[in-house]
Amino acid sequence: MYALVRSLLFRLEPEAAHRLTLTALDVAHRAHLSGMLGDTYVASASVDLMGLTFPNRVGLAAGLDKNADHLDALGALGFGFVEVGTVTPKPQQGNPKPRLFRLTGPQAIINRMGFNNAGVDHLVANVRKSRYNGVIGINIGKNLTTPVERAVDDYVACLRKAHSAAHYITVNISSPNTPGLRNLQFGDHLDGLLSALKAEVVKLDAEHGRRVPLAVKIAPDMTREEIALVANTLQANEIDGVIATNTTVSREHVAGTPHAHEAGGLSGAPLFASSTAVVRELRQLMPTMPIIGAGGIDSGVRASEKCQAGANLVQLYTGFIYRGPELIGECVRATQLNNGQAPD
Repeated sequence: MYALVRSLLFRLEPEAAHRLTLTALDVAHRAHLSGMLGDTYVASASVDLMGLTFPNRVGLAAGLDKNADHLDALGALGFGFVEVGTVTPKPQQGNPKPRLFRLTGPQAIINRMGFNNAGVDHLVANVRKSRYNGVIGINIGKNLTTPVERAVDDYVACLRKAHSAAHYITVNISSPNTPGLRNLQFGDHLDGLLSALKAEVVKLDAEHGRRVPLAVKIAPDMTREEIALVANTLQANEIDGVIATNTTVSREHVAGTPHAHEAGGLSGAPLFASSTAVVRELRQLMPTMPIIGAGGIDSGVRASEKCQAGANLVQLYTGFIYRGPELIGECVRATQLNNGQAPD
């Protein structure tokens, strides 16, 4: 069924198809039809991580629902957790269109959206109205007009507003679509940002009487030495978890494919090997750090392999677009298997 729906949707411009799909999911949810969209029921799949109980190990990555406008409908498909955003302090339009491209042969997507969103106040209001009973992550970033040198101000502003609504907060320093953002992954930039955010979240936890874990989302385009430096900084600042990885700027596995020349971050099946290599390296460097594996998961087998590499949880995005809701249940079952779980 989904293959037919996808063939129709893929005749539309990608952003138009994205909007139409989310609207249709909202309609299906209000009509109590979400359960018919995929085989999502799996019993006894919960896992405790970062002080939270996740109904299952399979989540939706940030970027699909930037403003939490469709949180209930997406959550009803069977995700154990949904990450919304990336959100910035002020609303922004993002990069000029076209900015989203399908590479259907390799089952990939290139995007250069540029953190288009309605601002943190809009997102937080939607999260507070939500009835989704899974874990909700809020992914935060900086506005395009904020200099990298002042980026910490934007992240702290988002953290303060999102803290009371989120179960966990992700610091996005790895999108390739905001100039200079990836510089925050290294050296004094990273240490300064994380130390400021950690101090702020400790303060907010005490004020609100609830602990909100802090995770960091990193890029796949790093050397082993760079990964080691990032791991050291994460541990030094007592960060609660890491998401590996964001999209890649590499075109190694899609060279010659239509749209491969477009600027932006590549996601989907071609990202699987490099993102999983980062997970594996991080697990060796940080044996107890919670890791959420993202990148190229388009089957239960891939989800299991990501866990075997060291991920405690996984996130879907591009694979979900190509495979549809049935992928969720398939991945939940696969990550339940003893040989598909990382130690908690």
